[in-house]
Amino acid sequence: MIVITIFDGFFQTGTSRVHSNLQNNPIPNWRQPEAAYIHIPFCAQQCGYCDFAIATGKDSSRDAYLDALEKEISRLGKPHPVRSWFIGGGTPTELTESQLERLCRILKQWLPLTGEAEFSIEANPDSTTMEKLAVLSSHGLTRLSLGVQSFQEPVLKLLDRRHDNPQVERVVENARKLKISSISIDLIFGSAGQSLESWKYDLTRGMALKPDHFSTYGLTYEKGTPLWKKMNRGQIIPLEDNEELAHYEAAIDMLEAHGMEHYEISSFANMGKRCWHNQVYWENGAYHGFGMGAARYVDGRREVNVRNLESYIQKVLSGQETTFQSEQLEPREEAVETLGLNLRRMQGANRVRFLKRTGFNIDDITGPRKDYLVQQGLLKDDGENLSLTRRGRHLADWVVTRLF
Repeated sequence: MIVITIFDGFFQTGTSRVHSNLQNNPIPNWRQPEAAYIHIPFCAQQCGYCDFAIATGKDSSRDAYLDALEKEISRLGKPHPVRSWFIGGGTPTELTESQLERLCRILKQWLPLTGEAEFSIEANPDSTTMEKLAVLSSHGLTRLSLGVQSFQEPVLKLLDRRHDNPQVERVVENARKLKISSISIDLIFGSAGQSLESWKYDLTRGMALKPDHFSTYGLTYEKGTPLWKKMNRGQIIPLEDNEELAHYEAAIDMLEAHGMEHYEISSFANMGKRCWHNQVYWENGAYHGFGMGAARYVDGRREVNVRNLESYIQKVLSGQETTFQSEQLEPREEAVETLGLNLRRMQGANRVRFLKRTGFNIDDITGPRKDYLVQQGLLKDDGENLSLTRRGRHLADWVVTRLF
């Protein structure tokens, strides 16, 4: 079974090679955050596959949400300079120009960017106007992550996406006019009924736009989502594992042939265009997280905020605690988690760096299970680095669960 997970909350994405503007900077501090995630939950509608912390039909609450977000961030007590902002969602571009302006000013006050920083935002094609991009660009936007998912109407309809191809093309053109230095496109493969040729068509259309970065995700049927309910009612039939595998292999082959580097299970980039912020997650480094449902990892403690919009706003504005999950991992547990995240990267985990990061040797953590997975052709161990083989990438989550 192919398991290629879209991580949310505690686990997301990254690598040890940095964004072109940050290539001389080291990996961020493991305990004190040099990266900040800011969650904007508003969406025009819920996509069928989405189980993220979102809010639909709540446009009238956006200003109150920004009030609460500002108050939550101000709990830092003083400005905390960081090297990256990642504004995710939800759909951050559902905010108006004036609301985006306010958001950037809040971040500049409390989380000022330092040095050659990266500023990323997630965007939907149907809500991203030239005016909104201009506001973001004026505050230093360096990376636009565009949720395209597909270039074909039947697939978009299945996924409950509302945009069309001309909107995608217009956003990319506008971003280039504003000289936003990196454009990333998200695509989803493995939709019910999708053929291999259909998926290759999406990849070809995406490459024609000449983005700097691709994220390709296998469709997952998260419990409770509209798509999961349709599957359980027999209204849609997921692809077979071997079909999904063919889609994943096609993405690797086509994007690498196009000159892009496959640097993490779901991520491809042109030279110097890896996402620096996401590398923090894969390194298991510290990061701030603010907003409804946002996760953070500070001083070795993981916390997640409440996922309900009204509850989040009420708690922050009344001075209550917003955290609903909190854990302080024991050193060995943290080492296991670090190795699992490191293995999402093509370079895997470096033995020297892992020991410095966790205080544990990789071999002591994995024991003979590692050697068995190497023998099965799922892991590669060259004495310096432990990494997934190409075959192992297809079974990444399964391999990690067997490793510990």
